[in-house]
Amino acid sequence: MATLLYRLGRASLRRRRLVALVWLVVLVGLGVAAATLKGPTASNFTMPGTESQRAIDLLADRFPQASGATGTIAVKAPQPGQLLTPEGQAVVTQVTHEAATLPGVVGAVDPYQVKALTPDGRYALIQVQFKGRADEVTDDQRIAYEQVGAQAEAQGWQIAPGGEVLNAEPEVGSTEALGVVVAAIVLIITFGSLVAAGMTMLNALIGVGVGMAGLFALSGAVELTSTAPILALMLGLAVGIDYSLFITSRHRQNLLDGLSPEEAVGRAVGTAGSAVVFAGGTVVIALAGLAVVDIPFLTVMGLAAAGTVTVAVLVAITLAPALLGFAGRKVLPRKLRGRHAIESDATGSEDRSGFGFRWAHWVTRLRLPVILIGLLGLGLLALPAQDMRLALPDAATAAEGTPARVSNDLIREGFGRGFTGRLAVVVTADSPQATQAAVPQVAALIQRTDGVLAVAPPQTDPSGRTALLGVIPKTGPTDAATETLVHDIRRQVAEIKTADVLLTGVTAIGIDVSEKLSDALPVYLLLVVGLSILLLMLVFRSILVPVKAALGFLLTVAATFGITVAVFQQGHFSDLVGLDTPGPLISFLPILLIGILFGLAMDYEVFLVSRMREDFVHGDTARQATINGMGHGARVVTAAALIMISVFSGFIFLDDPVIKSMGFALAIGVAIDAFVVRMTIVPAVMSLLNTAAWWIPRWLDRILPNVDVEGEGLRAHLAEKEPAAV
Repeated sequence: MATLLYRLGRASLRRRRLVALVWLVVLVGLGVAAATLKGPTASNFTMPGTESQRAIDLLADRFPQASGATGTIAVKAPQPGQLLTPEGQAVVTQVTHEAATLPGVVGAVDPYQVKALTPDGRYALIQVQFKGRADEVTDDQRIAYEQVGAQAEAQGWQIAPGGEVLNAEPEVGSTEALGVVVAAIVLIITFGSLVAAGMTMLNALIGVGVGMAGLFALSGAVELTSTAPILALMLGLAVGIDYSLFITSRHRQNLLDGLSPEEAVGRAVGTAGSAVVFAGGTVVIALAGLAVVDIPFLTVMGLAAAGTVTVAVLVAITLAPALLGFAGRKVLPRKLRGRHAIESDATGSEDRSGFGFRWAHWVTRLRLPVILIGLLGLGLLALPAQDMRLALPDAATAAEGTPARVSNDLIREGFGRGFTGRLAVVVTADSPQATQAAVPQVAALIQRTDGVLAVAPPQTDPSGRTALLGVIPKTGPTDAATETLVHDIRRQVAEIKTADVLLTGVTAIGIDVSEKLSDALPVYLLLVVGLSILLLMLVFRSILVPVKAALGFLLTVAATFGITVAVFQQGHFSDLVGLDTPGPLISFLPILLIGILFGLAMDYEVFLVSRMREDFVHGDTARQATINGMGHGARVVTAAALIMISVFSGFIFLDDPVIKSMGFALAIGVAIDAFVVRMTIVPAVMSLLNTAAWWIPRWLDRILPNVDVEGEGLRAHLAEKEPAAV
């Protein structure tokens, strides 16, 4: 592979104008396609095969009026008892009529008819039924809904429209651009050259632009969840900068070694590019592997992010060499651009006084304390993970001041937590008589279930064969007690044999999704760990190195889960990340985090340990090879990690708690894996293992294919010809 990439790098530099033009045409073409073909993103999380989803599908078929998105308008009178006066009733009736006549609304329920009033006569709830799903509601319809009751508010009433209809696509604003600015500063410090930093950033931005444009162009044909583009942007930008950084760094070193620009870029793509292809491939495999979980929205998220990573890899091994060709020696610091500076650097002795070498000497000398302290520290950080709870987000954790949060808080204030997590029970049979006979039985069974506050009167479809009952729990939608209640209700209604009884609603869907993801998490983790051992065995021709890498990855994941739970679920230091209300983690965060961190961890592992193996194979002792690998790779890995942390941290400042938690978890995960695991524990363990780290049975070495990620084949190829010197 290294030899093939070597030739690709040289060809890209020689034909740099053509390569740049091709990528520019692709960018513009996909941009036009995105502008014309872009479709809406979905804010709902469907889960085929679950009871809640079967109920939704049944409603869409038999009771379409009740299958769309719902809204709840909370009303608070200026004074207690005011809702019971003729004047107060007139205000509420006007608001109800106003909501019922909105575009896209099927109808609104008068709270006086269903007794949706508090005993003190101050709070009321108006249920609004929309025709389409939440993601099908247009922005104009949503804005009109949010403005309901403006006249009543002018009279001192509080009118707060809320409900699932307000689930909107999170917006990417200016705050995450701060991460890009920090990344640019890190590049400038690392390279000491504005040209090298700017070229690396430009390369990454073009890759992100192509990936995102392609994703939005496909959104008209493929349903994307609202978080999929954000994840793709987050990951594509981070890896795009890092991959270009790796190749540019190696190219600069080759120039300082006296190679011509063409030969320097060829060897950079052949060596660092091989690590980029391997690292990118592992990220893509891990993300695409989310399909094995068999959850459609998660599969789409994984494939969307995998697509942007694939583009980042292609851009790094083709466009980066072309841009390096345009830049020439300007990628070097000004004082090293002259021929004399290059030749003197090339003929001088290797500088081993840098921080990477000093750190490696210290870690290998104190390897046992380092390992013990590292394991103990990460173990303590992982402790909160044992209390991790997963759920789909509800309005209670939305940013303060948003319409959804205001409505949710007002409902809880007047009616209690359970009214924000209503359940829906669908009763259907082959005849209206059977349905009518089953409904009272179902209602009675549910009413005497522990945790149920009330059962609303049934709504029946025109045929009389399908009825819908509202169930109000005593606890909130993300409470553990509500999860227990859902299972208890399903167990109770299973006694009904004369009709099909299905429990659904936003709360039930969230519980079903969370449980399926929790069940899939151990399977996916086992798949990823097994894959990491196999892939690293191919790269390093070793047994213990891959096992050590996999165990380090598990430490990273455990500690990251623990810190994320402590902040976002338990609320410790939540003010530092701008989190208003702690709550359960979003259901898909752990499994998504595993897939992404796996690829990034393998990235750093390959970059550091490949140099260790290279020096060991060429005669250095195992300890000296470990020191050399750290000494040469520490600066670049540090820069790469800081860039990723900066990019991911930029998303922490978004108001959306889901995106906030994703950015935080990824930033923390990269920090732990790069600085604690890969740059501290790994060299200490490698030093402790000594030569045993590189042992592999001969029979296994013979049957493993040689992927040549480290470029041994390339070195043999170059040895057959005269190197192209300056």
